[in-house]
Amino acid sequence: MAVQLLSGNEAIAQAAWEAGCALGVGYPGTPSTETLENLVLKEDCHCEWSPNEKVALEVGIGASLGGLRSLVTMKHVGLNVAADPLMSVCNAGVNGGLVILAADDPSCHSSQNEQDSRVYADFARILCLDPSDSAEAYEYTREAFDLSERFDVPVMLHETMRIAHTKSLVELTGERTEVEPKDYVEDISKWVMMPAIAVQRRAAADKRTQELIAYAETSPLNRIEMRDSSLGIICAGAVYEHVREALPEASTLKLGITWPLAPELLKSFASQVDRCIVVEEASDYLSLRVKAYGIQLDSPDVSPLPIAGELSPARIRTAFGKEMPESIDVATDLPPRPPALCPGCPHRFVFTELKRMKAIVMGDIGCYTLGAVAPFRAVHSTIDMGASVSMAHGMELARASERASRPVVAVIGDSTFAHSGITSLLGTIYNAGTGTVLILDNRTTAMTGTQGNPVNGVTLSQQMTQKNPLDHPEGKAVDLIALCQAMGVEDLREVDAQNMKAVRTALSEATKNTSQLSVVIFKSPCQLIDRARGPIPEIVDCRACGQCIQIGCPAIYKDETGRAVIDSSQCVGCGQCAQTCPFGCIS
Repeated sequence: MAVQLLSGNEAIAQAAWEAGCALGVGYPGTPSTETLENLVLKEDCHCEWSPNEKVALEVGIGASLGGLRSLVTMKHVGLNVAADPLMSVCNAGVNGGLVILAADDPSCHSSQNEQDSRVYADFARILCLDPSDSAEAYEYTREAFDLSERFDVPVMLHETMRIAHTKSLVELTGERTEVEPKDYVEDISKWVMMPAIAVQRRAAADKRTQELIAYAETSPLNRIEMRDSSLGIICAGAVYEHVREALPEASTLKLGITWPLAPELLKSFASQVDRCIVVEEASDYLSLRVKAYGIQLDSPDVSPLPIAGELSPARIRTAFGKEMPESIDVATDLPPRPPALCPGCPHRFVFTELKRMKAIVMGDIGCYTLGAVAPFRAVHSTIDMGASVSMAHGMELARASERASRPVVAVIGDSTFAHSGITSLLGTIYNAGTGTVLILDNRTTAMTGTQGNPVNGVTLSQQMTQKNPLDHPEGKAVDLIALCQAMGVEDLREVDAQNMKAVRTALSEATKNTSQLSVVIFKSPCQLIDRARGPIPEIVDCRACGQCIQIGCPAIYKDETGRAVIDSSQCVGCGQCAQTCPFGCIS
């Protein structure tokens, strides 16, 4: 046995490998990303990124059908994308063990919404395990593969940001259990979800549900911890750790299995305490289901727990009227650091021009969402991945008469386009839509950590073993020009995103073409993968016009006289500022 300090994601990767997992597949998304980035470094386990979460789960299901133990990873919003195959495989079941990591993001640290993925486990009626720290993430992952095969069910492993990224001590076996692939056996009555068979599989899933409830009643993953019987807390996941810190005297029912719940266990705990309270964050998942069993729940002493955002020991103590322990005050005199596009970002000129044109811009999910904030304020909607293209088509239909004054533009990144933008574009083309679609191809999936994607052809294994894999991509890269042409786009051009004049010309021509759909591919590598640095520009006889400041580069600012100054510690020598100066003061 060896003890290591691991994050939840690192622990899950280690445990999956030890459990004999032969396939890891997913789509990168905080807070789940590092799981596969660690698993791919292990031997005897093939790992890959999929174009989206639906595809990833389908690959995992196929591998399970073929007899392999498989881990599929995604963040909470990705589970929405994968819901279609999830709701059928829950009835079909598994062959090799199939574990789905769903990583939630309470407080929206890096997401467009909060949601509780355990609702999907309830909806699909699949076993859901909820670890409270890295040690349990390790233990539960090993257990999940066995439970999947034992009960013929996909298993959801549910984590939140705190579990994924907080490090704690884990006792590892360090040895891989070699699991022979299960034989593939043709069974149409199990795997072909046509209506007549689906009805039969639903009945099988109903029977399995009763077996899972019976297991949950006695499983050591659920644990009653009796202390002071005047107060009992039902909780799960990271919230358990917060409760133990905030209310160390309270009795707890720690739920390691959050679907199915164990009704007799819940009733037994409630009967042993004077007051029973559910503590959970950003959701009422547990409280609603506990109440459904007829269990009377009480409220905290002073104030209700917040219904949104992450919980903390301090917030819990406040709700229960406990004094706060002494702590160091957070500094209040630090300057604000709003998010901004990096120095040299190839998206900067695009948003500068879109703002100047007063375009109505449908945005998408990626670091280019920062086009919505100062100084650009040039993105007017961001809903979900792929929505920019579909919403732009809808906006065109709604505001066709205003095209001349305010063109409608969709902005989408290369990875997001591969994820779910292709079908959106296909819908616009099929319905003879117009408007302008901008594909910002910066050669990587920048926001989640510069992962590869189908547009750059960089595979997961290559990404994790090479410093600059773009020179020799291992996978097959999609040709965006050929793809758009094959779908029927006629007004199509590729532009150097670092050339301001070319960007301005392309946007002007594309938006003036109101008779057909225009697609512009702005291509230039992200500065996080292209580490080349040019010479630092010099400013001579600045006229203080402020044009260079308007591009929002963190490396250029005004001094007390209003003149531009370049911060050499941040400047990457991209030359964007020099292109914007109307007087040629920057060289």
